[in-house]
Amino acid sequence: MKKKLLAVLLAGAMVLGLSACGSGESNATAEGTYTVGICQLVEHEALDAATQGFQDALTEEFGDKVAFDVQNAQNDSNTCSTIINGFVSSGVDLILANATPSLQAAAAGTSDIPILGTSVTEYGVALEIDDFNGTVGGNISGTSDLAPLDEQAAMVKEWFPDAKNVGLLYCSAEANSKYQVDVVKAELEKLGYTCEMYAFSDSNDLSAVCTSAVAASDVIYVPTDNTVAANTGIVDNICRPKKVPVIAGEEGICADCGVATLSISYYDLGYTTGQMAVKILNGESDIASMPIEYADVTKKYNKAICDELGLTVPEGYEAIEAAK
Repeated sequence: MKKKLLAVLLAGAMVLGLSACGSGESNATAEGTYTVGICQLVEHEALDAATQGFQDALTEEFGDKVAFDVQNAQNDSNTCSTIINGFVSSGVDLILANATPSLQAAAAGTSDIPILGTSVTEYGVALEIDDFNGTVGGNISGTSDLAPLDEQAAMVKEWFPDAKNVGLLYCSAEANSKYQVDVVKAELEKLGYTCEMYAFSDSNDLSAVCTSAVAASDVIYVPTDNTVAANTGIVDNICRPKKVPVIAGEEGICADCGVATLSISYYDLGYTTGQMAVKILNGESDIASMPIEYADVTKKYNKAICDELGLTVPEGYEAIEAAK
């Protein structure tokens, strides 16, 4: 009887010991399953595609051995923090932060759980890193949706060489939107344009600010702004009747209210992020040394709006495919 009792106690001690050792390194179960928390800032075409690509890459590798906890913050940064805190409390194995506010919340919420960002324009700006060299370090890496900003400014010149006034429309609550319009404004001024910033705080004042921008501008530039992306109908209903064209920072916005963009595939961006996650979860790569990865860009145009405004499309542009 004593031997049996001793064997039970030793077995229990071994289980507890293994559990304690594992808790500091990985939350994966003994069967090799993983739980991945996904915090998406808001529902719109680009972010939805990135989330789908990310999930597809992981599912292809792990099948039903990976589970996703997908949560949407409804474009509220405080909700991002609440979602991230929930992921940390439940002990997910990895966090996908889809869009800048989600990344900022994740970075503030944990320094232990691996965090991959996607649909984030500039990590140095988002995380307030001086002299950012392309690798965040620590427990953070990911992918960027940044299309070359000087090329976006050149696109305005290519399409509208005779325009004089460019309005830059963006959400002041999005740090990376402000970064983009600052850079594009400087590039446009080098090209001889007069530029004016039109900042709105949220969707509630987008209509009024956009109306002011259209009244004073020959062309509107919109960066990869999540609030605009979720409210493209407002921009289109103001800009198109006044025949003021919009150059957009990404394809989803362009498809709904723009004339041209330097396009990336957000699905491919998310898929690349998922491949990074596979390497981290399999122990093949150390997230601290993984550099931020960038997407390829393609020049695209919105045929319907270009036809309505009577615009001639420069050479080298592909038409955006209509949604099915």
